[in-house]
Amino acid sequence: MPEMPEVETVRKTLTELVLGKTIEKAKVWYPNIIIGDSESFCNQLKKKKIIKIDRYAKFLLFRLSDNITIVSHLRMEGKYRLATPHEEKNKHDHVEFIFTDGTSLRYNDVRKFGRMQLVETETEKQKTGIKKLGPEALSEGFTLSYFQRALRNKKKNIKAVLLDQNVVSGLGNIYADETLWLSKINPERPGNSLSCDEITSLYKAINQVISQAIKAHGTTVHSFLDAEGQTGGYQKYLKVYGRAGKKCFRCGATLQKNHIAGRGTTFCPKCQEVK
Repeated sequence: MPEMPEVETVRKTLTELVLGKTIEKAKVWYPNIIIGDSESFCNQLKKKKIIKIDRYAKFLLFRLSDNITIVSHLRMEGKYRLATPHEEKNKHDHVEFIFTDGTSLRYNDVRKFGRMQLVETETEKQKTGIKKLGPEALSEGFTLSYFQRALRNKKKNIKAVLLDQNVVSGLGNIYADETLWLSKINPERPGNSLSCDEITSLYKAINQVISQAIKAHGTTVHSFLDAEGQTGGYQKYLKVYGRAGKKCFRCGATLQKNHIAGRGTTFCPKCQEVK
């Protein structure tokens, strides 16, 4: 699933491709992608101009004229690409925005898990899945003091805490493993067992890894592509994710992979020893 760095990369490339374009009409080939009535969705988009593309955690926010916003979640394999209305439809193309300049933007999703919702601008935190999210990494709301308070009563393992979008949003399996390795914390440690120093180390690691991943245009492990069809680059810098059975870059021990918090989790049994 695309995590925060990947969605930020998509946001940047989409901004370059479609900012300022006006939607002549929209087509929905698979209505379940749309939260709400798909016909109403299409009708409300006519003649709307894309004035900005924002992001919150893993959600894309297409800001349109007349104070409306398309809230888009890519889920597992959702992708956008620039096309033309006359281009043959791919079997996994589910939504198309046709622009007045003769181009179009298509949403492609092999698994059909992605969702779009049209809301009044600035109501997305009340009316969409964003309302359930905690502050995202690198944001003003994600402070060390907030993170310390958030972990205080968390009895579940720290890997599960990091995947809980209510605590810090935008992290998924890849960056949870990477940040725990960087901060030398075992993924099975209860969240409330971490010392102040460990929480500080983890907090810094989260911001560092996310920042570096954004600069590298995200991570492509399986199918992630940006809106220009380009892969990410952070996979070249992964320290543990996808490296089970190989030597730890830090101590040379063999990396292990266990099923933790419902996800395959790779860690170093020596560097991240349970204390």
